[in-house]
Amino acid sequence: MNNLLYTALFSAVSISALEVDLKNTNLYNDTAYIPSQCYTKTVDEKNENIVSNPCFSCHTKNKEPNYTLEDDNLQEAYDFPEYALKNRWTNLFKDRTNEIEKTSDKEILEYIREDNYKDKNNNIILKKKLTNIPQKWDFNNNKKWDGYIPDCEFNFDTEGFDRLENGKLTGWRAFAYYPFLGTFWPTNGSTDDVMIRLPKLFWKNKDNTIDIETYKLNLSIVESLVKQKDIEINTVDEKKYGIDLNQNGTLDHSSKIVFKWTTPKYDTKTNTFSNYSMSYVGLAAEVLNINKTQIAAGLYPKGTEFLHSVRYIDIDKNSKIKLSSRMKELRYAKKAYWSTYSKLQDLGDEEIKEKNDFPDRVDQYNGDIEVGLNNKRGWYYQGFIEDTQGDLRPQSYEETLFCIGCHSNIGAITDSTFVFPRKFEKGSLSEGWYHWSKQGLENIPDKLLENGDTEYVQYLKQNNAGDEFRTNQEIMNKFFHKQWKKELSNIENDLLKKLDKPDIVLNQKWKLKQVEIDKVKKDISHLILPSKERALKLNKAYKVIVDEQSFIYGRDIHITSTKNVHRTLNESQSTNIQKMNYDYAK
Repeated sequence: MNNLLYTALFSAVSISALEVDLKNTNLYNDTAYIPSQCYTKTVDEKNENIVSNPCFSCHTKNKEPNYTLEDDNLQEAYDFPEYALKNRWTNLFKDRTNEIEKTSDKEILEYIREDNYKDKNNNIILKKKLTNIPQKWDFNNNKKWDGYIPDCEFNFDTEGFDRLENGKLTGWRAFAYYPFLGTFWPTNGSTDDVMIRLPKLFWKNKDNTIDIETYKLNLSIVESLVKQKDIEINTVDEKKYGIDLNQNGTLDHSSKIVFKWTTPKYDTKTNTFSNYSMSYVGLAAEVLNINKTQIAAGLYPKGTEFLHSVRYIDIDKNSKIKLSSRMKELRYAKKAYWSTYSKLQDLGDEEIKEKNDFPDRVDQYNGDIEVGLNNKRGWYYQGFIEDTQGDLRPQSYEETLFCIGCHSNIGAITDSTFVFPRKFEKGSLSEGWYHWSKQGLENIPDKLLENGDTEYVQYLKQNNAGDEFRTNQEIMNKFFHKQWKKELSNIENDLLKKLDKPDIVLNQKWKLKQVEIDKVKKDISHLILPSKERALKLNKAYKVIVDEQSFIYGRDIHITSTKNVHRTLNESQSTNIQKMNYDYAK
């Protein structure tokens, strides 16, 4: 047995017991932070004139204070360290058809409808386990769990607030959002939800009393800062809070958080800031004035938390798609420390220099399975994933490393996050503050972009497909005409226009059906929700990975082997993509 195969089999997984050794820090894939999607073949092997670009959605021009590498340049080449030129996401190349056929629809539906987060007495299962930690989960052997202990009840009110049985706040608030392009569309394998929680001082008024209206305003202020735009709110009396929210120079009634940011003054003698152009409200405003918390455009305050559950695709009695009770993963992030613009700029410059000086050096991230991994920008990421019995267990170091690359130094993120900047706003249900269990993805219009196009339609045009790997045949059949084998003459084009007018021609090779994209512009579910038949197959395919506990080889959900993925790459191999940048929403 060669060394590579030996490492693959025994670095993290005990084959005899199919149980992951959570204390093993040896890696099978040292560059697990480079996601499998980055190995996508961008050039069509049958027709080199067809170039697909799924890369632009992540690798795009960064917006300050996201001081990162010149990330949009990564669209043009597979600019990997030498080690990563070999694609170690080997699950991409497995055909799971036979395993899928062994599982009936009834069996998989029964499985995904079991709740692995709460027991029959409505107690959080992981909370109980982690307060009496199993020895095999105790990474540092101190007989306690040092990381996040799940405390979200998933009991949301009409404004998205999670509540205990006695009605008290847990602090978590669910929000609805546009699922990120490609992988996170349910049609490509999973449903999910996301919650945010600010530190407790943001829940309180100036009298140090928990006040939900204060908390709601602070969440909207953070939304304005992170999105760097005005946010409409229900009308409030500014005199109650002593903060000029609408920035009109007087304390009156405001229906808007106006984004107006200027760099505050810094006193080198006292090492403090003053003269903030925006402020939080309540107790958070009081401690801001004495520099006990921080505020800045494009950044969350220290102590901000996110909770993200990734789930199977369930189908209700009306054959509509919904979240499953069973979680595939429970992902958690916390901003543990604050970095100023200058520190973030220095970090970005250091990474650019290191990339230039040592292009083959593999990135290193500190942390462990309990506290999570540090993305170097203030955030720690930690997660739980299914074991062979379907129960949630901590992720290994390598399984968490899978998450870090996307949440550290790419252009598409805002303070290391994807989804909160995509939150729905005024005009949607509860201004976007609701959980998907209250209302699904149906009848939500596609996001209008500055260039006049809509976001999901732009992705279809650029990528010539509905997923990075171009394996979602259901989308291909619904939205695209078949590939033409030759250049069409003017006469043939005129004839096609008469027969099927007014379809859009992509790269003069692919034709995107106008009637279908018009539907997406009005209702994104027409694109991003799978059929019942596809949902069931995707559920079965992922269950195979769970049974194998083979997450370190890839957790992307495929029924057959992927064809549009490189197994190996040459150094700085070109993608043949002409770089484009993401067009932001109006």
